Amino acid sequence: MRAVFNKTLLELAKKDKRIHMVLADIGYGEIEPFRDTFPDRYYNVGVAEQNMTGVACGIAMEGNIAITYSIANFPTLRCLEQIRNDVCYHNANVKIVIIGGGVSYGALGMSHHSTEDIAIMRALPNMVVEVPCDNYEAVAATHAMIEYNGPFYYRCGYKGEKDIHAGPIDFKIGKANIVSEGKDITLMFAGPIGSEVVEAAEMLKAEGINCRVVSMHTIKPIDKDMILDSAKNTGGIVTVEEHNLMGGLGSAVAEVLCDEGVSPAKFKRLAFPDVNVAKIGGQKWIRDQYGLQARGIAQSVRELLK
Repeated sequence: MRAVFNKTLLELAKKDKRIHMVLADIGYGEIEPFRDTFPDRYYNVGVAEQNMTGVACGIAMEGNIAITYSIANFPTLRCLEQIRNDVCYHNANVKIVIIGGGVSYGALGMSHHSTEDIAIMRALPNMVVEVPCDNYEAVAATHAMIEYNGPFYYRCGYKGEKDIHAGPIDFKIGKANIVSEGKDITLMFAGPIGSEVVEAAEMLKAEGINCRVVSMHTIKPIDKDMILDSAKNTGGIVTVEEHNLMGGLGSAVAEVLCDEGVSPAKFKRLAFPDVNVAKIGGQKWIRDQYGLQARGIAQSVRELLK
């Protein structure tokens, strides 16, 4: 997905002179085309994410669109104060892009995981939170991000993610996309872990359990209508995310249900437990350790529907 993001951003930058990139010593192999095409709109501040965010805010407040770009948690947790006080307080047109959400960088350990970011970013005033699931959503979300005026958080996959959609989609900020229909249960996911959800839904369909599968690519603002419709017109809701159990997609969905006074017949959140994900290995292996591979998701649904 990162290659698709960078390609799309470059195409947009050719048409919009306001687009600038600010990096913190990262991006080799993907961002060179932007650097070489627009050297006067490209800044590498070194290993200094706080400065990266401050520079981006200054660029944005001069009437531009500033993109901060780095891996996993570094553009968020290392510079949270600057995002809060500089970007969000001033409602600056800064786009925070992370590469490798969740445990994409699994073998590098928990210092390179991004498993609290959604909870933190969605708590910040003025911030939009987008989590595209595949290349089609990545392209559409990049266009939406540039068109949107204000702080924007974009959680991008690392590489090699499977496409979930069959082709270009109707993409709107705050409006979820239905991947497949079913009445027995709704599986709501955010991000590339959707490929595991789709596979789990296929396993369950073979057993006679028909799932509505929904890509909740926007966590904030969230699609309340989709959540309420799924609660009322299917057998329940299961949320799946590559994130800590606290504060992510599952929490956002539960908040909507409670605020609206709607109780689905069944409800369950599937995510990493509230622990440091300190196991070392590939992304798919780590998912499997916590029941977030397709077979684990399918088994959780079976148990919920018993």
